[in-house]
Amino acid sequence: MIFWTQTWFKNVNFNSDKNQAAEAARKIRLLALDVDGILTDGRLYYSNSGEELKAFHALDGHGIKALQKNRIEVAIITGRTSNILKQRASELRVTKVHQGVADKLSVLNLIMEKHSYSTDEVAYAGDDLPDLSALQAVGLSFSVPNAHPKIKKVVDIVTSMQGGWGAVREMSDFILESKGNCRTS
Repeated sequence: MIFWTQTWFKNVNFNSDKNQAAEAARKIRLLALDVDGILTDGRLYYSNSGEELKAFHALDGHGIKALQKNRIEVAIITGRTSNILKQRASELRVTKVHQGVADKLSVLNLIMEKHSYSTDEVAYAGDDLPDLSALQAVGLSFSVPNAHPKIKKVVDIVTSMQGGWGAVREMSDFILESKGNCRTS
């Protein structure tokens, strides 16, 4: 039996048995993330000069760092291309960054092959139909409350936090707490 120390886990929607999800989380060595709708709130902002702007939450950054401290790799796979994302990934020392990707599962498979990850060792977080095949191919899948309804039905866990508002931190804490005795800060 797992004891959840974070109060927000009581609001998480588990589409599979909570203990099965925790068992899957204990095997995770890589968390792959979509950007728009997961690391951000999904809204696209443009300045008057046409520059694209994105907002990232510090909680998510701390979650990514906690995963890295516990030797869990983080990858970013996104359909869009953004210098802002490149900068944020660099700040967080995320080196597996794939932008402008139409077929996210193919890129995820390449990462898994290159680094010898089995599907059971990979978690993926996405919120829309371009993420569907990747979500269905991994050992543990996450989404957010404002995701496309088809996505929310197929993932293992729907976070209580919205994308861009701490959802990735919630995912990282779930993985780390499931592993037990891991540093989350």
